Amino acid sequence: MTLRAGGRTREAAAGSRRRAALDQPERQRQSPGQFAQAESDLILRTSQAYFDLLTARDSVTVARAQLRAVEQQRVLAKRRYDVGEATITDVYESQSRHDLGRSQLVQALNDQEAKQAELERLVGPLPEPVAGLKADVTLPGPEPKDVNAWMGHARENNPQVRTQLAAVEVAEKEVSRNRAAHLPTLDFTAGYGNNYTSGSMTSPADIENRVKSGTIGLQLTIPIYQGGAVNSRVTEAIANRYKSRAELEAARRQAATQARQAYGGVTSGLSQVEALTSAVTSSLDSVNANKIGYRIGTRVNIDVLNAEQQLFAAQRDLAKARYDTILQGMRLKAAAGTLTEADVQGVNALLTNNAQQETPAVPAMPAAAGMKQPRTSIQ
Repeated sequence: MTLRAGGRTREAAAGSRRRAALDQPERQRQSPGQFAQAESDLILRTSQAYFDLLTARDSVTVARAQLRAVEQQRVLAKRRYDVGEATITDVYESQSRHDLGRSQLVQALNDQEAKQAELERLVGPLPEPVAGLKADVTLPGPEPKDVNAWMGHARENNPQVRTQLAAVEVAEKEVSRNRAAHLPTLDFTAGYGNNYTSGSMTSPADIENRVKSGTIGLQLTIPIYQGGAVNSRVTEAIANRYKSRAELEAARRQAATQARQAYGGVTSGLSQVEALTSAVTSSLDSVNANKIGYRIGTRVNIDVLNAEQQLFAAQRDLAKARYDTILQGMRLKAAAGTLTEADVQGVNALLTNNAQQETPAVPAMPAAAGMKQPRTSIQ
């Protein structure tokens, strides 16, 4: 009776090992670019949500200030009407603007709640108070001040470009690997066996026997013809290489376009902030002049209301322009592949919990001769 106690054969499949050794490290090279892209996207989404909340909060502040200003003008119009110095039309116009202001305030409050919920979805419960932009902050411009330099940097360092560049390298190696299937392969083989034979019950003369054996050698494989499978895989790998190269060029163009647009957004945003700052100052002067004119009879009530509305619109637009400029600066760095947490800390330095979110006060107007001056400043 013969029993096989155990046996093993090991063959080193060199081709399979080479394939596995190629795929894993090369594909892992795409991971840093993908991680950088995910980090950049998260920073931008969170920053956008944060400044959306600040914009909504400013809209609430402006709506409340405008409502108070209209109420003050309505009281003044009613007082002048009672003494015969104004028409009922002035009272109706003020009341109409007052009712419209209440509606706008409700809408602004609802929008603020929605924007806060969106930010909390990303970062969790918000601290109180939410830090606002410093009133006297000077927004930084892009460095270097050369759009072509930013575009060139984006074409090489954008996270999506880096990911696609790694994909091209993988595709190149895949072509080489599939072409190598035409070449002879030399494999190392090794085997081990353990055979055991016991004595026979019918033949006592038989003796038990134990045999151990081992083999070692080299195996040469020369491909002759595999039905066109190798050629087909090579053709597919070459097509994938062309596809990866095309996607790389598309990623570079997109990154350069994003950098150009963001650079333009920063420069135009800075100009807009400067213009709107002057517009706020001019609007304050306009409100001042129209209120004086209304008291001495050279302006009507609607002129004052329109001037106040223009002032509050300029204040709201100025705040939004500042937020948008900061965001465009972050998008510019994201396109160039340099946006990191350090940039978030840089933006945080522009914020303060002590920022006054109320709009600038409308200055009190000097009273006309013989007329008592009502309270006109916005708190």
